[in-house]
Amino acid sequence: MQLILASNNAKKLRELQALLGPLGLNLVTQGSLGIPEAEEPHITFVENALAKARHAAAQGQGPAIADDSGLCVRALGGLPGVRSARYALDAGRHPEGVPREMADQANNTLLLETMQGQTERHAHFTCLLVAVRHAEDPEPLIAEGHWAGQLLDAPRGSEGFGYDPLLWLPEHACSAADMRPEQKNAISHRAIACRRMRELMAHHWGLHA
Repeated sequence: MQLILASNNAKKLRELQALLGPLGLNLVTQGSLGIPEAEEPHITFVENALAKARHAAAQGQGPAIADDSGLCVRALGGLPGVRSARYALDAGRHPEGVPREMADQANNTLLLETMQGQTERHAHFTCLLVAVRHAEDPEPLIAEGHWAGQLLDAPRGSEGFGYDPLLWLPEHACSAADMRPEQKNAISHRAIACRRMRELMAHHWGLHA
């Protein structure tokens, strides 16, 4: 079964394919089908994910899944939150359309500057997945996962993407970016959300590994 991923992030595609593939799903990015990105005007993860999933399903004429994820920092009242990927862009730190790696670096730099001197370092990743069978599906599947740790004072590790180099995981004595992909895929916020989504898809859509 083909499932449209409402994202063009190649690393996110690999993670979700590895996590949802056992259900017999073949994920394809919306960009590969010529589907433009949806607007994300909402202030919550669930609203943005639902909007993206419905947009991809409508444009691609098939089932779709959307992931709205971000880093929520306790000392910043949950920011950058839903604006995590555009944190530095919103602050005017780089222009629209720069490569993802450059945007990630700018986001990390801005967060480190914002948190300088802050002793409260708790933060967690949130992953909110929404899957729909079609654009007007009245029963969207919604699954959420969290992955908590402490913010570092400097990036560490070369794996992963986004804010992975900044989140220290005390129970593993490493950053999220120190982990091998297969290790991260077993315990991350996206892994937790995907496990819940697999259960929902098995129950409501009749998909089984």
